[in-house]
Amino acid sequence: MRLFRKGFTLGMIALLSASLVAGCGTTNSGSSDSSTPIKVGGNLELSGGTAMFGQAAQNSINLAFEQQNAKGGVLGRKLELVAADNKSDAGESTSAVTKLVTQDKVVAVIGSMTSSVTLAAVPVVTDNKIPMISPSGTNAKLTVDPANGEVRPWIFRACFIDPFQGQVGANFALTNLKAKTAAVIIDQKSDYSKGLAEAFITNFTKGNGQILGTEQYVAGSDKDFRPILTRIKAKNPDMVWLPGYYQEVGLIVKQARELGMKMPFMGGDGWDDPQLFNIGGNEAMNNTFYCDHVATDDPAMATFVSDYKAKFNSVPNAMGALGYDAANLLIKAIENAQSTDPEKLRTALETMKGFKGVGGEITIDPKTHNPQKSAVIKANKDGKPTFLTRVAPQ
Repeated sequence: MRLFRKGFTLGMIALLSASLVAGCGTTNSGSSDSSTPIKVGGNLELSGGTAMFGQAAQNSINLAFEQQNAKGGVLGRKLELVAADNKSDAGESTSAVTKLVTQDKVVAVIGSMTSSVTLAAVPVVTDNKIPMISPSGTNAKLTVDPANGEVRPWIFRACFIDPFQGQVGANFALTNLKAKTAAVIIDQKSDYSKGLAEAFITNFTKGNGQILGTEQYVAGSDKDFRPILTRIKAKNPDMVWLPGYYQEVGLIVKQARELGMKMPFMGGDGWDDPQLFNIGGNEAMNNTFYCDHVATDDPAMATFVSDYKAKFNSVPNAMGALGYDAANLLIKAIENAQSTDPEKLRTALETMKGFKGVGGEITIDPKTHNPQKSAVIKANKDGKPTFLTRVAPQ
């Protein structure tokens, strides 16, 4: 907010302040005028390192809103996505969501896609009391404050969390890959990577597996991973747990294969993008596996995949499916609340039960704001991910 010039009188300042407050309250709570769209913010990675995630989500959110608008909108009003590019950067995320909330006057925010970038937006939406749904931010800290163990009242998600994903990965490594030893490679700047690494290590060792060593890198900066891979190769683990995003994952696996490392590599949902094979190479990515949210050949996904392909001429990835679910979850919350008032939307999200999304049924736990959802395991083979199995929460 800009400072007022000294020439303004106190009375004029008070009048302007009152007008601004009244304007904010009216806009964010929504108008009954059917010609006024319901503005929803999209704090999305439209450029930068994880742009493929944000672009897929933007497509899917627009698709969901377009479909709802064709039915007459919601509460008799059209939905409008106001997208802001956070450039895959935490600092930019803070700026983007501040603009969405204070200038664009959105009633809710969808995004971001990655955990670190989402966390940067948490203070802004919390201070302004605007609900935010992350389609794919899996770090447990997003919805529950680790400092006091209390739920963050304005933050929700449409995906499972890292502790569950790490458990699924560890159990698959122990049971299906028959691994007794493992090495772990961590992106030291990423809350997502660190959370998944911790969950995997805890569950792998609980199952009598042995971690032979951990190595670290910095995403966006490091390009030559041979030094850390050479150290891992010398320890000869049965498999490598690599929780990161597709850009670095592709390079790491490619360089590992060039060093003669033939063991399985495995990671989380950050692997899910076709660019993985362009970066790593089809052959190098064979004998690799990852946890994910959905499989495009799942019958529950059929209509969504068909609609997405018809509009965007491409097959959606899991991030697209989660963006679609987050958008429809918000639509359902507006319908249930019969209002766009942020507090009523927050309550509607917190009490959401049995919402049927393309990524599975969602019931929000009011104590954590996390949905209970299953995960899938995919194997990469000859340049494409193949569905192996679905794992339900225990």
